[in-house]
Amino acid sequence: MVALHTAIAIIAIVALIIRFKVDPVISLIIGSLYLGLASGVGFEKTVEAITGGFGEIMAKVGLLIGFGVLIGSLLHAMGTFRKLVGTLINTFGAKRMPYAMTTAMSTIFPSIYVDVQVVLAAPVARSAAPFIGARGLPHLAGGIGAGIFAGYVFMIPGLAAISICALLDIKLGSWLMYGVVLGPLTAILTTMIFGVLLRFGWWSAERDEEYDEAVAEIEAHTLAAGGDVQSVTASGESPSKPSPPLGIALLPILVPLVMIAFGAFAEVLDMTNPFIDFLGNATVALFVGLLGAFLLARRYLRESGTSEALSEGFHTTGEILLITGIGGSLGQVIKATGLDDQLAGLFTADAGAPIIVSILLAWVVAAILHIAIGSVSVAAITAGGIIGPVLPSIAVNPIAIGLAIASGALFALHVNSNFFWMFKSLLGLSTTGALKSLTTVTTIASLVSLPVVVALGLVI
Repeated sequence: MVALHTAIAIIAIVALIIRFKVDPVISLIIGSLYLGLASGVGFEKTVEAITGGFGEIMAKVGLLIGFGVLIGSLLHAMGTFRKLVGTLINTFGAKRMPYAMTTAMSTIFPSIYVDVQVVLAAPVARSAAPFIGARGLPHLAGGIGAGIFAGYVFMIPGLAAISICALLDIKLGSWLMYGVVLGPLTAILTTMIFGVLLRFGWWSAERDEEYDEAVAEIEAHTLAAGGDVQSVTASGESPSKPSPPLGIALLPILVPLVMIAFGAFAEVLDMTNPFIDFLGNATVALFVGLLGAFLLARRYLRESGTSEALSEGFHTTGEILLITGIGGSLGQVIKATGLDDQLAGLFTADAGAPIIVSILLAWVVAAILHIAIGSVSVAAITAGGIIGPVLPSIAVNPIAIGLAIASGALFALHVNSNFFWMFKSLLGLSTTGALKSLTTVTTIASLVSLPVVVALGLVI
């Protein structure tokens, strides 16, 4: 009966979000309450599990998410990401822009929220597309979509990646060692495969593009802020407002990644000590990045601009933390029901390949949740909450299971996602065009990354 009640709770959460348009935070709480009470956990212990799970996940990931969002907000306000895009255009040329953009999106841009990423990238895609040819816009759109979400789920400090690590108790440094390769690799391979599809007639500009006045107005507004190809000088500088040199501006992102990676490699090489552990601690590393971004912002944005950027970051952080924390609550309630013992049976196999079967099951759980809910982060967090309590019973490295969840959560982003419609509008696509670009590339990315995750699971 516990398994049945869990299935009902998950279906109810999905139905509330999709059918009745209830906020994911409220939906997850309702599902958690139902599961605890219906499974016989009891009133008091159900509430304890919800609050305890929230507190536990916040202790692990709360500061990390907060610091990461604030870093992104400050750098965005200084025009760092527009400047990076301009540098890519001037360095690689328009023809190579799909690959340059997808690489940047999957490695550096995960420090900012996905909707901001597409707002920054869409005008550049529209401007660069004519220089590439008839397939320029769809190829750039596909590269942007693949890069944004590959970075979101595989790369630190992508929200989905950090959340999965917290729910499965994976060290960020250990995850980074794999994600820093898997993220851009997935994005680049996906963009290449999508380019082949385009060459074989996958795209029809007449049916798949709808570049109207509304899009032109949005683009003009964004380009005026410093994103136009023509307004960027040979050095990648934007003349719209004072900002730090690109190499300096990226330090708040690069320094924390180096610190986290240093700690991870030191651990692997058995060279750790308290000071190295301190330097490699993800919370310390991201705080160093936040401090650097704050000092740069005070230098270039002054006090008022810095305060405005921080306020925007705090606003975004609150929503993210609530959803992430309540994903931890659901996992704690599942643990309180004793379902972990029953679920453990699903992650074993008598066919001689338990590792592969376990990884595939984790991927399927995340993929189904994403198709139903329409949010990559909510799907990843919910899948992590479901599978987390079962991990001790699975004879697979937690990193492999986490990467499988990340890969599955990418699968087939479509019309029930708010991002889908933003992507469609900003890039000037029809609904069919958005399905043939964003939905296609997220599906390809999920399928491309899965064999790599399986291979990793067999060797780590």
